Amino acid sequence: MFGKYERLWGKPALRSRYDAVIIGGGLHGLATAYYLARDQGMNNVAVIEKRYLGFGGAGRNTAIVRANQRTKENLPLYNEGLELWPKLTDDLDFNLMFFNCGNLNLAHSEAAIGALRLQVASAQFFGIKSELFDAKQCKALIPALDISDRLSFPIMGGMYHPPGGTLRHDAVVWGLAKEAAKRGIRIHEGTEVLGIGVENGKVVSVETNRGEVRTPRVLNAAGGYSTLISSMVGIRLPIHVLTIQAMVTEPLKPLLNHVVSSGAYHCYANQTLKGEIVTGAHMDPWPNYTTQTTAHYIKHQAEALTELLPCLKGVKFMRAWGGLADMTPD
Repeated sequence: MFGKYERLWGKPALRSRYDAVIIGGGLHGLATAYYLARDQGMNNVAVIEKRYLGFGGAGRNTAIVRANQRTKENLPLYNEGLELWPKLTDDLDFNLMFFNCGNLNLAHSEAAIGALRLQVASAQFFGIKSELFDAKQCKALIPALDISDRLSFPIMGGMYHPPGGTLRHDAVVWGLAKEAAKRGIRIHEGTEVLGIGVENGKVVSVETNRGEVRTPRVLNAAGGYSTLISSMVGIRLPIHVLTIQAMVTEPLKPLLNHVVSSGAYHCYANQTLKGEIVTGAHMDPWPNYTTQTTAHYIKHQAEALTELLPCLKGVKFMRAWGGLADMTPD
């Protein structure tokens, strides 16, 4: 107990045997544990997290959710995800703060307009709401945008995706952990995986800093650290880990009612309920495991944001962070 509040999940003792062990206490690990318990009746399952739940990519992002990708494989997948959030809010009995405020992707050339036209047609083919806007329509949607020819990359139009928006990533972590624990899943924070035992080509155990656990099944849900876990059993994953940096401004009066992004500027932004402008940049161009931020990206974000949204000139960044993205070769 913390005062009058109870923990959403407990601090269970580490058992000597589990039916499955999930390495990584982020969204993928916790969601797998929750659905294993809910849909498959498996509750003798351990979630092992080296630090704390949501330490990795689950807690180090800008909370944007959308289904405006380009391919026939991604569009239905991401759209199913968008439709899942309201249902999951009810299932978990936890406010995930899903806000489908809409997502506007800006285009700065005729070629970009052509690409967005193809994306809009692809989305509409799958029944996903998306529209192609000209510059004036973009301005009407977000009045603070500068659509003049003074910009380095003038705005020529954009793709508006109404179902997209934002979601409180921490709330998803907490809600999944709460319900998973309620269904018998044992969550072990501060527990480091040191090795994975293999006999006759099959996983038999997981070695942790708290002792050995016997198990016939292991799920590698370690996100950016997944390559390190896979190497414990001699598997080399073709994944590069890149840092994505983000930051928030001081609180402001409401001025940005939608998510706005620009590939030409490598910049995206939205405004939180507290009034902060949350903004992210492109990935660092070299593989690394740091979650630190750099002056180069802070400068880049300030320049990009104040070109697209001139009213932000003089606004101060309040804090910054970095998250690890596990990138496949494609």
